[in-house]
Amino acid sequence: MAVSPWTSARRTVGLVVFGWASAAATTCVAYLALGYEAVPISVGVLLCLTFAVMMALLHRAFWLTVLSAVPALFILVGSVQYAPEAALEQRGVRETVVIVADTAAGTSSDNHRFTLRGADGRTLPEKLQFNGGLGAPKVGDRLDIIRDPESAVPMEQADDVDAAGRLSGLVGGTVTWTLMALLAGWRGHVRRRRGRDSPLAQLL
Repeated sequence: MAVSPWTSARRTVGLVVFGWASAAATTCVAYLALGYEAVPISVGVLLCLTFAVMMALLHRAFWLTVLSAVPALFILVGSVQYAPEAALEQRGVRETVVIVADTAAGTSSDNHRFTLRGADGRTLPEKLQFNGGLGAPKVGDRLDIIRDPESAVPMEQADDVDAAGRLSGLVGGTVTWTLMALLAGWRGHVRRRRGRDSPLAQLL
């Protein structure tokens, strides 16, 4: 059965709008849930999966659906990390500290919780978190950190705070989603016009 070009266009526009709305919604949730990364991550993963399913069902573009996971990763990381890093850049306090203790010292754990001493000699109440063995700082190392005076956002090493970079990844991933949706919309319309809507044809 022939499908109107306008119907295919509406479906494509709807998918594009959903993609941008998903990125915006995840970013807003990250702002509202500062300090609780699991919340925006859960929302972002759900919306990314929904986008992928919509692309597959509406446009019969399964290989594009698989490829859409790459920009989805940039969108997820960018939307989740942008809010806390922007908060640190806007109101964070930059300090030079020395690592005086590591919870992972003497163990096989790669989950480090560093106790830090400030330039005034006082120990900071908040610990710096570092997950991973490669490149982990050691006791005695001097670091530049940015901490949130309101304690809503975990402190980070100053070099790791890059809100502009997170935003670029978020926008770039969403633009890539848009291009994929346009390609999928055209492909889906052509397949429907040719009557290639069987499950086997959808995989070709």
